[in-house]
Amino acid sequence: MPNDTTPPAPAAHPFDLVLTRLIDAPAAKLYRCWTDAALIPQWFVPKPWTISQAQFDVRPGGASLIVMRDPDGNEYPNAGVYLEVLPDRKLVFTDAYTAGWVPSAKPFMTAIVTFEPEGASGRQTRYTAIARHWTQEAREQHEAMGFHTGWGVCADQMAALAATL
Repeated sequence: MPNDTTPPAPAAHPFDLVLTRLIDAPAAKLYRCWTDAALIPQWFVPKPWTISQAQFDVRPGGASLIVMRDPDGNEYPNAGVYLEVLPDRKLVFTDAYTAGWVPSAKPFMTAIVTFEPEGASGRQTRYTAIARHWTQEAREQHEAMGFHTGWGVCADQMAALAATL
């Protein structure tokens, strides 16, 4: 389980929201949770929300699609493109573009997710997820939507899943 006593990391940019945790799992397992489309539905949204579809082409320029479903059955597609992929270490992706570098209608954020091994055995990982927004208004909107609670719950669910892999 994650160490919930870790204080939030300071934002690197004024439009950032940041979640960091020390998780008792190797970086490779957490990276797999983020990049295996079959695993995403098991942790990516707080219950009772679900994932109805996940497709990934995990490479710089590769497309991603995650469709979230609320308890009433409404779906929210989140299409994007990977900007940087460092296996087992870092993922950077954005909704500013869709497949083929087509600009999206309303960019909201770029995510920077890192997996830093900690400890001599490498069995723990400093997990950091940064949501970097295009505007202060978007940052405030995301925070009001429950970023810290929602992404925290998801980090807990990811840690629990990683422990079973």
